[in-house]
Amino acid sequence: MNNKSDKVSIVVFIDALGWEVLRNRRFLEEELPFRSKLRSVLGFSSACVPSILTGNQPRDHGHWSFFYHTRERSPFRPLRLLRWLPRGMTDRGRVRNWISKVVKRAYGFQGYFQLYNMPFKLIDRFDYCEKRDLFRPGGMNKGKSIFDHLEGSGVSFHCSDWRQPEDTNLESLQDRLVKGEISFAFLYLASMDGLLHQVGKSSKQVDDKLEWYEHRLRKLMALAREHYSEVRLFVCSDHGMATVEQTVDIGRKVNALGLNEGRDFVATYDSTMARFWFYSDTARQRISTLLSNMPEGRILTDKELQALGCDFDNQQYGELIFLLDAGVIIVPSHMGTQPITGMHGYHPDHPDSDASLLSNVPPPVRSECITDVFHLMRAEAGA
Repeated sequence: MNNKSDKVSIVVFIDALGWEVLRNRRFLEEELPFRSKLRSVLGFSSACVPSILTGNQPRDHGHWSFFYHTRERSPFRPLRLLRWLPRGMTDRGRVRNWISKVVKRAYGFQGYFQLYNMPFKLIDRFDYCEKRDLFRPGGMNKGKSIFDHLEGSGVSFHCSDWRQPEDTNLESLQDRLVKGEISFAFLYLASMDGLLHQVGKSSKQVDDKLEWYEHRLRKLMALAREHYSEVRLFVCSDHGMATVEQTVDIGRKVNALGLNEGRDFVATYDSTMARFWFYSDTARQRISTLLSNMPEGRILTDKELQALGCDFDNQQYGELIFLLDAGVIIVPSHMGTQPITGMHGYHPDHPDSDASLLSNVPPPVRSECITDVFHLMRAEAGA
């Protein structure tokens, strides 16, 4: 007597498992013979993951870089008092992490939250885009995610807790598979991203991590087949990783212009882009001229931003956006003060930005961009 459930579809998200990361590496080739390169979107995981979960471009789901300029009352206004504390204390990673946890708890933020190195003297000019949990219904700033559709359709599904370690998320899914109660699962595995930032995509440690994923995913598939008649497995990512070869201190160059930050302009220096909002024409002209003559990157035009799906209402994520060339990062930046080995967040045209989709069955929908993963998941779940 066959007591197996009919079918389960499992989508495994491995952060930063880029197409170029997998190049010249063997990774579940026999188990997942259907393999395609996916174009990513401009931005970091804070933009890519919502695009995967909604099938939309950043302008349509409202998520991009974590911090954006607000013309309304900032929730971080009380934190401006911390500007009077010694920077040697408030710039320490442990202190920042502790403050971030306190702020997250006090404000009731449910999504990923980290203050990074945002300057406290101007923190009241900014707001934060990921206040809600992206992996729960109602998590998007605009529109619906796959989890809204799953809940609304009554599909029995499982979603990993992004706060938990990979082992915990694997074990949690295994428990659900043994019970045979679900027909769709989203497995979240995030530590590859941190490893690639630290050691780069050519390291032997990346090979070791891929072997670990192979071992665990083979076990997962074998367990699923014990309890389901059909197991459909998809492995996807959000972006790749470029090797860092050069650093540039854009903040120092801007400060040398003699402008007053806070009165003439405000800026955020992300790892691969500098974003500006202007309060004076003089600041706009001087900063634009400076950036136009910098060989490490270029200013994105309004036409380019529209084509990339990053033309946001009221230019909330930047009136002027300077994007660095692949392999160059800003150091120091508001994301970190030290150089790292690998980075993403470059133009989607660059090969190191490409994501991956691997599966044991032909994908049920066209698979060319990370936004197509949403349509794949909806088709697999029957939502």
